[in-house]
Amino acid sequence: MTVTVQITDVSKRYGRIDAASGVSFELGQGEMVALIGHNGAGKTTLMKLMLGLIHPTHGSIRVLGEDPAAGQFSARRRLGYLPENVSFDASLTGRETQRFYARLKQEPLAKAEQLLDVVGLGAAADRRVGTYSKGMRQRLGLAQALIGRPQLLLLDEPTTGLDPELRQTFYDAIQRLAAEGTTVLLCSHVLTELEERAGRVIIMNRGVKVADGSLDELRRLARLPTKIRLKVSGLASGEVPSWLAASTPHRRLNGHIVEIDAAPEQKLDLLRRVMAAGTSVEDLDVMSPSLDELYAHFLRSAETPR
Repeated sequence: MTVTVQITDVSKRYGRIDAASGVSFELGQGEMVALIGHNGAGKTTLMKLMLGLIHPTHGSIRVLGEDPAAGQFSARRRLGYLPENVSFDASLTGRETQRFYARLKQEPLAKAEQLLDVVGLGAAADRRVGTYSKGMRQRLGLAQALIGRPQLLLLDEPTTGLDPELRQTFYDAIQRLAAEGTTVLLCSHVLTELEERAGRVIIMNRGVKVADGSLDELRRLARLPTKIRLKVSGLASGEVPSWLAASTPHRRLNGHIVEIDAAPEQKLDLLRRVMAAGTSVEDLDVMSPSLDELYAHFLRSAETPR
């Protein structure tokens, strides 16, 4: 795997405050990685360090083969960035804004303008940015971040102000870029969006990396129960099915649905016992721990004294 970003034992201190502390990870070409954590967890600090906007107190960073802290900026033309709060000249139109950033990156103007259609601003391209809504300004920010087909894309709360249809359009465009080799680092508080799309998740807490891996890897580490819901017929009120041990955590949601908390290694055995008992199963749902649940688990673990 070609490494796009390498962060090694990086710390950033502001007075007595550690915005990042001993953080290490690598991002590979074509990876779509979610960087999550509460406000103040260090996510934006890490992005600013990658951009060279601030310098680490300790440790080293390599971005597209360069050290941003040393003023090596040739990689910036191959990097796209969307901050959480975008700000543009209100007197320029959307088209003029896009052309301005295209010239900065020395990219063809026509291709940059086409991105306005990609983000749903084609019809408003000649309106002044000062008349744009917050969601429209966010889309314009995304359009400028995509100029030049970046090799590394840093997105901080990119779907703020976007309606569901435009969110889907946005993620379709990002996934196409990742499939073609662009490394994507996403920060968002909307974890359900990231759960469906990110191949890997990095969880930050108080400036420290507390978890890093795919959803499957994080689920194995967390060992949170899987919820299994069975809609069965023929159960009397309060009856515990023969295939379910009385000590197994379960709930009767109504007269026909049994919800069971099963350890990861118990799922298949439980389903085999249900079928062997001849139970009439009308419906089945297996719900693995969500990213929200995993996030809460790793934060609790980080806060628990050892």
